Amino acid sequence: MLEMKKISKVVGGETHIHPTDLVLERGSLNVLLGPTLSGKTSLMRLMAGLDKPASGSIFFDGADVTGVPVQKRSVAMVYQQFINYPAMTVYENIASPMRIKRADGATVDREVRKAAELLKLTPYLDRTPLSLSGGQQQRTALARAIVKNADLVLLDEPLANLDYKLREELREELPKIFAASGAIFVYATTEPSEALLLGGNTATLSEGRITQFGRTIDVYRRPVDIVTARTFADPPLNTIGLLKTGPHFVLEGKPVLAVPAHLRSLADGPCTVAFQPHHLSFDQPDGSDEPLTVKTAISEITGSESFIHVAFAGARWVMLAPGIHEIEPDAMLKVFVDTRHLMAFEPDGRAVGGIA
Repeated sequence: MLEMKKISKVVGGETHIHPTDLVLERGSLNVLLGPTLSGKTSLMRLMAGLDKPASGSIFFDGADVTGVPVQKRSVAMVYQQFINYPAMTVYENIASPMRIKRADGATVDREVRKAAELLKLTPYLDRTPLSLSGGQQQRTALARAIVKNADLVLLDEPLANLDYKLREELREELPKIFAASGAIFVYATTEPSEALLLGGNTATLSEGRITQFGRTIDVYRRPVDIVTARTFADPPLNTIGLLKTGPHFVLEGKPVLAVPAHLRSLADGPCTVAFQPHHLSFDQPDGSDEPLTVKTAISEITGSESFIHVAFAGARWVMLAPGIHEIEPDAMLKVFVDTRHLMAFEPDGRAVGGIA
């Protein structure tokens, strides 16, 4: 178990990580989700022992490892900007952690070839990294982390340079590999969809703070505040300021949306209502209100779906619609909000209820 108690990181008087508590269990998959500069890499470097905390303590399996350098810990780390040994073959790059541990030749060969097969590197074992593509070099770094058999495995956006098909395969396989070893597996990403695909647990980060930590699906469905909800939305979360009055959310004295059952504990008064882009649609969902009239800003076609940017009462929203929709700017559209999936936030940002 990795336990961080009131850990912080300060660089040149600037706080990169505010005092943080976090407990990660052995055999667990843990995603660090947040935008660039939210603190993901800084937190991982503290976990690894690459940096010393400004305050607080770090424990691993009950032992205080605060300040213990990475060389004395059982840690494997792979960055988006991968590092390989240019003078060594791919085979020797992968084998290097086991060579350091003086593993016997048969074990080295078996584990190297097993990792190489998983990462589709078998044809390149005799080549040097500089003769490979960027994606192949990244896979070499991943393979080295796999054979190291470390207690703590830290992957910092490791699949960003890989093609789509391989990325999807590895998202499925990597958690299984590290969970089977009993390692603590920590995976940093900026993509909410990647966190949902990986599953496990997720810690959402914003400006050097963990805003929420728990089962990935629970954090997504029941964010504790609007910062967490926005972190877990891509395209951006759709929001609008409304007044809750009895059974309706009201704007300028007119009912806009019905208050769904899971939000009835929200007190009357001003609040922020939010929903995901795929909960805004052309089709009327069961039990929904009358349609809203919105004005199109732009539509983006991605192939099998379209992102339609619209304006409503001063708010800018994105609708994720299946299929191809070529809509001219300034067109007026009738759309529906699926109120079963509404989120609502108090004026201080705290959530009430959650996504159904």
